[in-house]
Amino acid sequence: MPKKPTHPYTERLAFERLLLLIATLLKYPGVGSPEFLESGDNQNHDAISVVRIYLQKLAQELNIELPDNYPAVATLRKDLETLRNYGILDRRMYRWGYYLGTGALSTAELKVAFNSLASQAQYQGDAQTRRIYETLSKRLRGLDMELKGEFFYPTRQHLNRAIIHTDPEEMAAKGENRDTLFHQLPLLEQAISQGKAIEISRTKDLYASNRIGRFQVFPLQLIYHDIAWYLLYELCENGHLVMGRINRFNSHCYPVKIPARGLEKQRESLAKAYKLFENGWGLNLGEPELQQLELSGNLKFIKVEVRFYPPISNFILEGERRHLNQKIILGETDKNTGEYKFIEYHVKLPPRSLDEFLYWVYRYMDKAEILSPTELREQHRQAGQALFNRYFREI
Repeated sequence: MPKKPTHPYTERLAFERLLLLIATLLKYPGVGSPEFLESGDNQNHDAISVVRIYLQKLAQELNIELPDNYPAVATLRKDLETLRNYGILDRRMYRWGYYLGTGALSTAELKVAFNSLASQAQYQGDAQTRRIYETLSKRLRGLDMELKGEFFYPTRQHLNRAIIHTDPEEMAAKGENRDTLFHQLPLLEQAISQGKAIEISRTKDLYASNRIGRFQVFPLQLIYHDIAWYLLYELCENGHLVMGRINRFNSHCYPVKIPARGLEKQRESLAKAYKLFENGWGLNLGEPELQQLELSGNLKFIKVEVRFYPPISNFILEGERRHLNQKIILGETDKNTGEYKFIEYHVKLPPRSLDEFLYWVYRYMDKAEILSPTELREQHRQAGQALFNRYFREI
């Protein structure tokens, strides 16, 4: 008389079923939640029945033959318990769907990533991130309960807040629709990740450079900086690298018949752009001819020297990594206060960056004095005089 199997997964079918279950939970994280149902019925759904549907679907994709109506829901319940016994699933409720562990991250690492998602969704107005954050919040609710609310507590936060409308769904809900490129982000991201050229259209040019209308570009990256989202792109016609505020483009966004160039070329262009960021100050990447000279190492940089006075000088001293090429020169010490009477901030910048550097100096009012170059010093002096005149003009 044949011996009975000593293990519930000795038979091939049972073993394949268990592996299919694990593969299903890996391929469809959150499977079993209402969002996996076409009806979207949050109240009357059986999570394990949904898991069963996706397990059968995966078996078909992998050309694994299963008997009709196999496996039974009761059998899957036992399999899920087996996964709990081996620590593959935690011993808690998976109300918002099943997933295995924390994927590639530990719980502590996942918490840091979750905090960043929360910030980008709330303050930077990223619609895609908001949807991911909402889904992940549901899936991780059980983990947060297990940790007594510690997981969802925002230990880290980025408070830089977008000052414009960025989320198409939020715009629609508030009746604040805007004809901007934010409505085309899926197409834009696909073009970035596949190295495809697109045609976009700028509707606003606040710098009076007459850059209005349609043009063809290779989009390289979406960048959040300070108060807004920007698109970093390369013009198809001449390889000019440019940063543009996304809200200043309208929703015109179409693929063009230019061969895709692949991610290697995308990375090369991205590296050039970041070299320009490192050299300069701010987001202005310069005009085509000067940009090429800079990238080839043939552009002469301008040495800028600014003297800062207390108490602002103390804050400038804190910025040890404000610019890669900066030097801070300490002035003499005040015998009464023990503080430096002034410090000097020296940095070499490409000509394209002088205006943005000057805007940074403006914020420190009378506590900053530009020493060189002479042209920038005169601009700063004239701005101070204009401010004085505005406050003391005759009424």
